[in-house]
Parts: sequence; structure tokens; C-alpha cells
Amino acid sequence: MIDKKFKIANKIFKSRLIVGTGKYKSFSECAKAIKTSGADIVTVAVRRVNISNKNKARLMDYIDPKKITYLPNTAGCFTAEDAIRTLRLAREIGGWKLVKLEVLGDKRNLFPEMIETLRSTELLTKEGFKVMVYCNDDPLMAKRLENAGAVAIMPLAAPIGSGLGIQNKVNIKIIRKQTKLPLIIDAGIGQASDASIAMELGCDGVLINTAIAKANNPIQMAEAMKLAVISGRKSFLSGRINPKLFGSASTTNKGII
Repeated sequence: MIDKKFKIANKIFKSRLIVGTGKYKSFSECAKAIKTSGADIVTVAVRRVNISNKNKARLMDYIDPKKITYLPNTAGCFTAEDAIRTLRLAREIGGWKLVKLEVLGDKRNLFPEMIETLRSTELLTKEGFKVMVYCNDDPLMAKRLENAGAVAIMPLAAPIGSGLGIQNKVNIKIIRKQTKLPLIIDAGIGQASDASIAMELGCDGVLINTAIAKANNPIQMAEAMKLAVISGRKSFLSGRINPKLFGSASTTNKGII
């Protein structure tokens, strides 16, 4: 199988690893981790990060938006109105139209509120936004988001920041088969093997924040995630052998002495 380019809303990216910018000890550590990860896209929580006040430390001072694509997201929003207002603000500040939509249902579990998410996707798409959508792993809802105009489907692997890894491989496989949109695992990745599994399932990319930022060695973990995504993608493209219940000898009996 020949690999296709990682394209989102007609823009091509080299790395299939997207990295979040929150939870690091400092902007300096964040910048080093992102550089090591090789990521072309970083998410920016518009409501939590200073991206406009030049008198205070800004992410832009450490990560150049001319070299790396900023993906404004709506982390911390619990209604469609809040999410839409936040992304309109991002558009006014930086002209960003490629955005990540995240509408949460509650503060404890941080699961997506899918009714509000769907409504937000429809409204933002009509306004010309290119919406990458954080969602649950429901294949039916994923299809509705696609029909509503989303440019990427981003189902959770597990609750945000949990590090539990992919909990429902079957649903991810179903979503993969039914959509032509980029499929990016978002939330719940805990270690490099989780990222590799996501890619082996046929996902186009992985978004990781907590697993890198809160690792004992974020820079080294960023490199591990980079390599895991590459490895998982190559494994998927290579085509795995069919699993069997019983053993099978590596050599045949033909010509045996």
C-alpha cells in the first residue's frame, strides 16, 4: 500500500503527530518538546493561553506560527455559544479558520457534549471555518459530523488526560471504514504504544498533550511519540499477517532432511 499525504482542509502536513501546548512547566519546555516531536500542528487553547497581550509571555515568542500551524481550540467550552464565540475571537486575533472544536459535557469526565458539538459544527461551517471536531467514538455521530461539514473527525481514545489508551478499537475501525475524512485520535493516549496502535488501526494522525507534557521527561517522550506514530503508520501500510489460533512454522516441510 502506498501512503497518501496527510492532508487536512487541502493543506498537506509532513508529521502525523499533533501536539498540544498546555500543561508544560514552561513555554521553553513546550517549545523543546514540540521541536523534538517534529509536529507541524500545535493546538492552542484560546481561552487559556495569552496569544494577544505582548506585554506578557506569549506562546508565539517560543513557537513561530509562521513555521508551525496553530490550531486554536475551544478547550473549556461547555456550550455551542461559548465555542463559537471563542473561535470567532481566534479568527479576529490571528485570522485562523482551521480550528479544533471541543464542546464538553461536564467538568469531571470531560466527555464531548455531542448535541452541542454537532450544532456548533453546522454553524461554524456556515461561517467558513474549517472544523476539526473532538467527539466520542460513536460511528453514527461521526458520520453526522462529516455530513455537517467537518474537515476532520477526532474521536477520543479515552477520557482527556487519562492516559488509558484506546478503549474501543472496534468503533474506531468502523469510523475508519465509513469516512474519507482525516481520522485523528484525540485524548487518552498514555504511552508510545498507544499512539502506534492508533496508527495501526488506520488512523491518519494522533493528537497528544498530557502524555508528553506530564511525562517525567517530556522531551524524550516527544521523541518516543514521534517514532511511534511513524512506526505504527508503516506497520499499517505494510499489511499485518492474518492472526491464527495455532502456531505456524517459519519454514516449510519441503526438502526437509
